[in-house]
Amino acid sequence: MQFLLAFIVAAPLLGAAAALLPAPPGLKGRSPEQAVLRHGVTVTGVILAAAIALALGFDHDAPARFQATTDISWIQALNVRIHLGVDGISLPLLLMTALLFFLCALYSYFKLPEGPSPKAFIALLLVLESGTLATFAVLDLLLFFLAFEMVLIPMYFLIARWGRSEGVAGSASARGGGRETGGRQAAAWKFILYTLLGSVVMLLGLLLIGLNSGTFDMVALASDNGRELSRTTQLLAVLAIGTGLAVKTPMWPLHSWLPDAHTAAPTVGSVLLAGVLLKMGTYGFVRILIPVTPDGMAAFAPYLGAFAAVGIVYGSLACLALARKGGKGDLKRLIAYSSVGHMGFVLLGIASMTPTGVNGALFANIAHGLITGLLFFLVGALKDRYGTADLDTLAGATGAALYGRAPRLGALLAFAAVASLGLPGLAGFWGEMLALFGAFDPAGGLPRPAFLTYTAVGAFGTLLTAAYLLIVVRRVCMGDPKAGPELAVADVQRYEFAAWTPLAALTVLAGLWPAVLLGLTDPAVQKLLAGGTS
Repeated sequence: MQFLLAFIVAAPLLGAAAALLPAPPGLKGRSPEQAVLRHGVTVTGVILAAAIALALGFDHDAPARFQATTDISWIQALNVRIHLGVDGISLPLLLMTALLFFLCALYSYFKLPEGPSPKAFIALLLVLESGTLATFAVLDLLLFFLAFEMVLIPMYFLIARWGRSEGVAGSASARGGGRETGGRQAAAWKFILYTLLGSVVMLLGLLLIGLNSGTFDMVALASDNGRELSRTTQLLAVLAIGTGLAVKTPMWPLHSWLPDAHTAAPTVGSVLLAGVLLKMGTYGFVRILIPVTPDGMAAFAPYLGAFAAVGIVYGSLACLALARKGGKGDLKRLIAYSSVGHMGFVLLGIASMTPTGVNGALFANIAHGLITGLLFFLVGALKDRYGTADLDTLAGATGAALYGRAPRLGALLAFAAVASLGLPGLAGFWGEMLALFGAFDPAGGLPRPAFLTYTAVGAFGTLLTAAYLLIVVRRVCMGDPKAGPELAVADVQRYEFAAWTPLAALTVLAGLWPAVLLGLTDPAVQKLLAGGTS
């Protein structure tokens, strides 16, 4: 178990280095390009298999205890240790991350995005995987920061070099001229500048905690439950660390980098950005701020809840504006704005600081990763088939009517949409419902009237979410396929079925059997909120 977790974190880096080397003569296949793409599928597949083996070996009777731990000294002068471990909170995120990277590598094997060398693409993908897996596995504050930052450069290059600028606000193509790469490079710079500036502030908060408490060990800090930190120190730490985490989540109003990044990113980049990278921010709130700085978190929780509630409604209204006829809304951009709303529910559950709310936030994290990952896969397929993701074009000039032209693709898009709106029986329902229940009855000491208001706003947001997603389904999937020009639209291909079916199946499984996930997270959350004492 100890070896498995260390292997899961380190193997992608070794795979990235190997991807840049020439393929052995017997493994080149039809071309060097095919060899490196097969290498990406193999490495991510092995990591997924190791993650599944880790889950099977995990002691499910003690999910509140860190397991598969490694704890060795690294920088003695700063008391920094290479400390790894997983519990019921981090294990589901680790599994989902390994799954999404494998599916993205498999999808890229058949549908590689246009761009420079495939070797560089696979190497960047594997470095990105190592950083995200490490974020969910490390138990040292400085290691957490390093892993948190490790994902920035790979994602920047995936957007800037393999992305597409169509639909990006302010892009050269949108302005009617200039270089086609202008929009995607601007989106990539916006992504890295926002997240890097947030991370600098976060580092100051992490150093403040470590230097005042005498340790950077997250387990020891959580067990101490903030007793070694003064209230002023906790307030400053929450403000600094919370800002960096809020940018990555992203929380309104620090979200403006997200729509451009999603719109410009290649399909697999959007899947990973929504399915994995956004979860790093919310995970930090749960793993660091709630147990380490409980007093500071309680002081800022009402404000966090307010921002979350506004984000829920704001994201939904932005999606409604993009979905309306004549709005020239890009479908990828619409789903990006929907993530602002969905992550608002996650933040609202965290702000309640109750077991119900935090469990709901963790459940919504996983549900959003599965459902939005599937949505971005489907929209990428639409863009490949029609040459655009513009909603008016899909609904009008092309006469999309997917139910008639490509029935399986249309059915999957409708399924993902109703899962995203929180239909009971699917994964999207439980997280949002539990987050609202947590906000309805927040932790003692928090202002209940304010949280009741947030609950009402969040419930209204669920209606707006249903409205824009049903509008999208009606405009894209329904209608007379003969109304538009005769276009040969391929239905779902075999490799697409292979990449998308696990996400759809897990969405149904999590919706029908939520106890599988909640049974892992609840004991760990109970211990975390109790300061490590139960």
